[in-house]
Amino acid sequence: MDDFTLIEQSISNYFPIIGFFNGEGSKEGSYFIVGDYNPHSFQSLVNELDQFGFVPFINPDGLHYRINVARKPEKGQSKIHVNIILLLATIGTTLFAGYYLGQGDMWKAVAFAVALLTIIGTHELAHFFAARKHGVDATLPYFIPAPTIIGTFGALINIKSAIPTRKALFDLGYSGPLAGFIVAIPVLLIGLKYSTVATNPDVAIAFTPPLIMQLFSYLVAPAASSGQMIMMHPVAFAGWVGILVTMLNLMPVAFLDGGHISRSLFGVSVHKFVSILGIMVTIILGWYLMAALMVFIFLMGKGHPGALDNVAPMDRKRKIIAVVILIIFVLCLSPAPNNFM
Repeated sequence: MDDFTLIEQSISNYFPIIGFFNGEGSKEGSYFIVGDYNPHSFQSLVNELDQFGFVPFINPDGLHYRINVARKPEKGQSKIHVNIILLLATIGTTLFAGYYLGQGDMWKAVAFAVALLTIIGTHELAHFFAARKHGVDATLPYFIPAPTIIGTFGALINIKSAIPTRKALFDLGYSGPLAGFIVAIPVLLIGLKYSTVATNPDVAIAFTPPLIMQLFSYLVAPAASSGQMIMMHPVAFAGWVGILVTMLNLMPVAFLDGGHISRSLFGVSVHKFVSILGIMVTIILGWYLMAALMVFIFLMGKGHPGALDNVAPMDRKRKIIAVVILIIFVLCLSPAPNNFM
């Protein structure tokens, strides 16, 4: 039995097949049109095709539903020693960055590194635990050391299996930014509290702070008179970076966290429109390198496939969370400084 016959027979076991579209070479690919939808039937189809090394995706298609089938990708073996080596290297580079920001004060260097890595680590671990909750295979965080003013390019986890439902995709998308934002708030407050006022600081980055930082500065930062400026404590700088990471990750583009959220809430066409809008916002804010990366991913990729099941409705609780995440995104919007990185 060839693959096509096997797949067709498996689908027909659970859904009435109306037709087949041969889209070989197109972005949509080939797919079956089926007449109804049942989440339990689709899960049974997922389990059956998994035994043969295939993964099905179901999407609405007018009055019917479209089932695409892809070959199941091979999963490489995770190597925990790589995670540890990268973490140790990133500790070193962030300590060096903190030493520079703290003007040679080792305690400020340690405080900066701990604060920043806690925010980034919490962000990625939230993704990891969300993946585990929904039975998605994911690695522990890979920290990325870098010779930048903050000592790192952040961290990431590798998703090694398909995401089963829209709810799971939404949870994977929002969990990291929300967790990182929650940790960044006390870090920012503490850092601003210990910031000082200076006339001509040796290490300074002039930027327009996001709304959330403007509010906190008004509440806890020392008052600066004319001709003076607030010299941010390295911990406050780490808090600002955490806010920045939250903002950039929430851009609703491609495979960013915001892209996962957007794709879980909307169909393919709306997600593409929102992705373009997110790229435009990134450019307007001046984050040109990030925008260029987004454009590359958007143009070179085949689009966000979404979850396996893109039909099951989103629940009310997650719709409320989506509104909260949108508010957080607006509070975190931050124009790029001219001399950052």
